[in-house]
Amino acid sequence: MPTSRCLRFTAGLLSASSLAVILLTISDPSLAQSAIPQHPSAAVIDPAAIKFANQLIKQMTFEEKIGQMSQIAMNTDDRKGVEVGIRQGKVGSLLFLTDPVEVNRLQKVAIDESRLHIPLIVGFDVIHGFRTIYPVPLAMAASWEPTVAETAQRMAAREASSVGIRWTFAPMVDIARDPRWGRIMEGAGEDPYLGSRMAEAQVHGFQGTDLANPDSILACVKHFAGYGAALGGRDYDSANISDDQLWNVYLPPYKAAVDAGAGSLMTAYMDLNSVPASGNSFLLRDVLRDKWKFNGMVVSDWESVKSLTTHGFSANDHDAAVRATNAGVEMEMTSHTYRDELVSAVQHNEVKLTTIDDAVRDILVAKYRLGLFSHPYVDVTRSTTELVSPAQRAATRKAATQTAVLLRNEGDLLPLRKAPTSIAVIGPLADSKADTMGSWSLAGHPSDTVTVLAGIRNRFASTSEIRSTTGVEIERVQPSIFDAQFSSPKPVLKTAAERKTEFDHAISLVQSSELTVMVLGEVQSMSGERASRSSLSLPGEQQALLEAAVATGKPIVLILVNGRPLDISWAAQHVPAILEVWYPGTEGGNAVADLLSGAANPGGKLPFTWPRNVGQIPLYYADNLTQIPDHPDDRYWDGSSAPLYPFGFGLSYSKFTIANLNADATSFHVNGQLPVSVDLENTTDVPGDEVVQLYVHQRSGSASRPVRELKNFRRIHLNAHEKQTVTLTLRSSDLTFWSPLKHEWVTEPGSFDLWIGNSVQAEAHTQFTLLR
Repeated sequence: MPTSRCLRFTAGLLSASSLAVILLTISDPSLAQSAIPQHPSAAVIDPAAIKFANQLIKQMTFEEKIGQMSQIAMNTDDRKGVEVGIRQGKVGSLLFLTDPVEVNRLQKVAIDESRLHIPLIVGFDVIHGFRTIYPVPLAMAASWEPTVAETAQRMAAREASSVGIRWTFAPMVDIARDPRWGRIMEGAGEDPYLGSRMAEAQVHGFQGTDLANPDSILACVKHFAGYGAALGGRDYDSANISDDQLWNVYLPPYKAAVDAGAGSLMTAYMDLNSVPASGNSFLLRDVLRDKWKFNGMVVSDWESVKSLTTHGFSANDHDAAVRATNAGVEMEMTSHTYRDELVSAVQHNEVKLTTIDDAVRDILVAKYRLGLFSHPYVDVTRSTTELVSPAQRAATRKAATQTAVLLRNEGDLLPLRKAPTSIAVIGPLADSKADTMGSWSLAGHPSDTVTVLAGIRNRFASTSEIRSTTGVEIERVQPSIFDAQFSSPKPVLKTAAERKTEFDHAISLVQSSELTVMVLGEVQSMSGERASRSSLSLPGEQQALLEAAVATGKPIVLILVNGRPLDISWAAQHVPAILEVWYPGTEGGNAVADLLSGAANPGGKLPFTWPRNVGQIPLYYADNLTQIPDHPDDRYWDGSSAPLYPFGFGLSYSKFTIANLNADATSFHVNGQLPVSVDLENTTDVPGDEVVQLYVHQRSGSASRPVRELKNFRRIHLNAHEKQTVTLTLRSSDLTFWSPLKHEWVTEPGSFDLWIGNSVQAEAHTQFTLLR
């Protein structure tokens, strides 16, 4: 049996008591390690894991230690020699391997043929699903319900682990306040409080209640830190972040993920204040290890160690390996500076052997916590029942309805209570499977996917005549780095005449149909890594198509498929119904049909401030008061400075009132808390969800504080005409901030404003005093 090989080497390394732990693992995996509470903290590591790793490290050669610090990408030429490298103990991890039979075969080489039989850890970018694709992370944040994100990532972990993947490079928790940045779709938007709650939820979803369970995978929080603040929204560009913004805005979601128990963390590509993140000891040692007490493992991003030289930070590969290792990068992703240079670096006392041992220990402990030493192989039959199962399809369909945001609904055009006699479904994204899935769907199969057109046919074909055409085609101007792995359909219209004929055909369908659903936005390669934009306009001729459709006078529903806010200022005035569905995933089309028909009621809210145009960027709600605070919306002489839609905004088919704000007291003490309640009422016959949001403002202190800051929220479901008293609790710790004047964390007594409502424009207001 494969397990006997593991026992053969552990028996020579462990004491009788430690060996008993391993034997117990084999007989009952649920008893493998000491009792771990639900969603364990990263600060709590089983001492047996550390003891096990330490004893194993004593048996390792230096080359074997460096091997554990090396990850090989199986979609590169390095795969050709990987089996030899595994056999020689020179490989610790594999990337981009999804065949469970091949995972087991290579794992068997590690277990049976390497000297110390140390198992591999297989990683993959499980960002918003594996084979079954879920709404993108920005959409999950738009649910304003952490359990939506947790459930999606739990289901993703079940699928990924069924093929032998035990490590994901997610969640991405980078705050993004510039929607030109392509990777905004991978995060939770602009707000550190909402971002922190979503970070925690995703860590819990991936890792489950016990990492040793075979359906749990190790989370990897990325990209540490400040990657979302790239200048100009240009991916990989430098980030220059003040101490105030770094501590109060950009770092909190990472800290929340660490506190939630994240087992690993990934460094970022870019310079942070002129020091590359992968060589930044302030981030990786001072903050992560010393202040936060993180004891998981740290991995570089793709070749970001080698790229320290590209940045002009290190002199060469040798210097890059030394500086990254000393800064705290423990595993190198894909490049080989560690493998080629660290032996010499230790010999010349440029890197301490204890630093290497510390890195290897964290890697071995991660593998131990995952149960890989006792159960290194995946049950290859699991994937046959887990991948794209009915349960997976039901879960992603529900998630897609919960993440949609209704932006406009004039005249209550939606839902379609009576099926139209004919529906035109128009747009380049209406029947594009890949673009329904979204970027980072690398293991997904487009053939599994239900497009918006297919979903509408599934829902309405028995009652309505469904007509469809693209109208226009869109294509990314520059190729995507992921085109070879996952690409959108290419345009087929080659001439201007062909394009005009198609455009006119689309408008003729609009004219002859009772209702038109326009499905517009961005192809999936327009969002994600290396997918930054200089404009937020609808790509191609989509705007012209939309305006021509509206000009017919027929009712139009605009479905937005995208990963960032787009310039829809014209649509917001002229299109009666606008539904943001993001990249909704495998069951996206059925979910959209559920929302159009009223089988589901949109309840999502925006996780960012939606600008009117690109000239307003950066635009976010939590700015400071200015010299003229009474005129926040006319800061430009040639146009409004107000957002098109505010942070936290989203409509519903239901109507809600929020009234009778009541705080339990007018003051409370530091280390105390203040419960605040409101009456929430659904005034319609339609059951629905509302998100009750609590904001505060500190009136004075050691620093100017933002005009409003989100400090609590709750998504509530109410039946028709139901009324409920909703209580949100504000803790004094929620008022703590890093003071740029005092250079420390402070909780300052004084006067505060508090609002509760359904967006950042909440009107229900009270005041309170924080006492010492």
